[in-house]
Amino acid sequence: MSKEPVLVELRTEELPPKSLRSLSEAFADAILVALRAQHFATTDSVCTAYATPRRLAVLISEVAARQPDRIVERKGPAVSSGLDADGKPARALEGFMRAAGASFDELERTNDGKGEYFVVRRAHAGENLEAHLAEIVAQAVRRLPIPKLMRWGDSEHQFVRPVHGLILLHGSRVIAGEVLGLSSGRTTLGHRFLSTGKIVIDRPEAYATRLAEARVIASFAERRASIATQLEAAARRIDARLIPEEALLDEVTALVEWPVVHVGEFEREYLEVPQECLVLTMQQNQKYFPLFDDQGKLLNRFLIVSNMAVANPTNIVSGNERVVRPRLSDARFFFDQDRKTGFASRVIELGSVVHHHRLGSLGDRAQRMGRIARNIAEYLGADGNLAERAALFAKIDLLTDMVGEFPELQGIMGRYYLLHEGGMPVVAEAIEQHYRPRFAGDLLPQGNIACAAALADKLDLLVGFFGIGQVPTGDRDPFGLRRAALGVLRILMETPLPLDLGQLIDTTRQALQRQGMALETDEEPLLAFIYERLRGLLREAGHPADVVEAVLANRPRRIDLIPARLSAVTDFLTLPEAQALAAANKRIGNILRKAEAVPAEPDIALLEEDAEKALFERVLLMTPLVRSHVHNEDYADALKVLASVRSEVDRFFDEVMVNVDEPLLRANRLGLLKGLYEQLNAVADISKLAV
Repeated sequence: MSKEPVLVELRTEELPPKSLRSLSEAFADAILVALRAQHFATTDSVCTAYATPRRLAVLISEVAARQPDRIVERKGPAVSSGLDADGKPARALEGFMRAAGASFDELERTNDGKGEYFVVRRAHAGENLEAHLAEIVAQAVRRLPIPKLMRWGDSEHQFVRPVHGLILLHGSRVIAGEVLGLSSGRTTLGHRFLSTGKIVIDRPEAYATRLAEARVIASFAERRASIATQLEAAARRIDARLIPEEALLDEVTALVEWPVVHVGEFEREYLEVPQECLVLTMQQNQKYFPLFDDQGKLLNRFLIVSNMAVANPTNIVSGNERVVRPRLSDARFFFDQDRKTGFASRVIELGSVVHHHRLGSLGDRAQRMGRIARNIAEYLGADGNLAERAALFAKIDLLTDMVGEFPELQGIMGRYYLLHEGGMPVVAEAIEQHYRPRFAGDLLPQGNIACAAALADKLDLLVGFFGIGQVPTGDRDPFGLRRAALGVLRILMETPLPLDLGQLIDTTRQALQRQGMALETDEEPLLAFIYERLRGLLREAGHPADVVEAVLANRPRRIDLIPARLSAVTDFLTLPEAQALAAANKRIGNILRKAEAVPAEPDIALLEEDAEKALFERVLLMTPLVRSHVHNEDYADALKVLASVRSEVDRFFDEVMVNVDEPLLRANRLGLLKGLYEQLNAVADISKLAV
């Protein structure tokens, strides 16, 4: 059967730039999956997605004009449940036959290895592509991730933007069909200003070439690569450096069809404003690419990605320069106005801003953070006064005009404003860094003062919102508690900091309760939430799942020591004794869980068998060694000591009956196993290991 490529294009008004890429990929994937599911395409078919500001398109190779004839199998109930005692169809089988339109004589029996069941097999003649392509496209459109739809004209059809053209081509043939009220054809349009008239697409393979002739780069990836290359070349020409901004590059790619890069300039006087403000102004408001010198200092030049190729770009450049000046003037105005109001003196204003109706104001939150940060800093041997001051001032810049305009600058502007008033640099740096890490891979706060402020910020959120029952559910996490938990874990583990997680939670709860906050006392949901985040963090880092489960089973409170425990358990797995001890540990755990009462320790006078005496002596000798190694954080050595008990454990289970009838003897042996069990799990629950 001959196969030809298929081209689908929806020509629209300007699509949302921030979602163009995802819309394009989802559109192409949905059409390819449907064509394969309906046997028009195979795994050999190659899919190419196209996306410009005014179109979504997809080119799929090797698509059949007609489905192959095939046998369609419909699975029914199991034979055991489909027939009654007399061998006649039961109700379940009768329902299946009605749904399948089949008689009992048409049923066949088959076995999939799990059991025998009924099936109906029927020959199905292949259908033409014309009967399905338009509906496949319509289904793909309906399944696109579009949060808000719109109507246009007097039509009842809905899409993210009005649609004005539809192409459905199979080879050189137009596939007749209708999508969103539009009939299919083979014509499209090129660049809004650089081309004229309709473009006729003779064959799908010519699509990208024909659009390029009309000054449209159809491929999102090719257009993005072209912009990136032009940006780098333009920066090199003027000895400037470009700091990559992937999200901005994606957005600009979605705004232009024929990109051309130009260099713009603004007055040097604006460089007196913190460069973060100017960068955000240029990137967010104007979609410009700022330029920097070799030291990372902002230059008074920027790159413009135009959608026009003209012989003389003077008007384009000057027009963009005129547009950016008011934006930079606004940033300078906000900066100047904020500095006229004392930064530290604004702390009293935090009391007038509600944090949460059950957790008080931002002023209450700042006071709590100060107390928590002081306790953490003092435990770390740092200056508690500085940590408290940093945490107390950390949220003040939320009240400034600059942060009101650019929320992304919170923390950053606090640092600038405090330094302007002569504040201590270590406090100013802590204010900026207390939000870290903001996202996966972000930098951590540096120094004990900044770490104390950052931990106080995140712990106050976690303990506070869990304390009032505001727990994340599903995808909903309005207060950013998952991010806060990951931040706490990364700071403790990667810095690392010798802090007890339980004590941190208790300290935070006390700070909340001192302000009269009514909190739930059960901390189990919060601990489970944090350890679940830790489990995911460790697995993403590449640690084996069983090693992670073994280490986290006992919920170690010192998060900074977890990497050492992981490493020790990984090394333990290489020992020849690992398999036997892991199995024995699991067996002992099961025995102890079923026991009603277990003494704290065994009585030597009740030991009868040589094997239990030998195990008792070995446990007695190794217990202080294991405890010493664990206390000194020598987890690998602790596990090596545990490995030495294998022969005594094996002999004990070979020669000794634990659950004997005599109660004192049984209890004593359980006590012996309990002591052994505690030592075997001193570093990790080795029964979790897949050995």
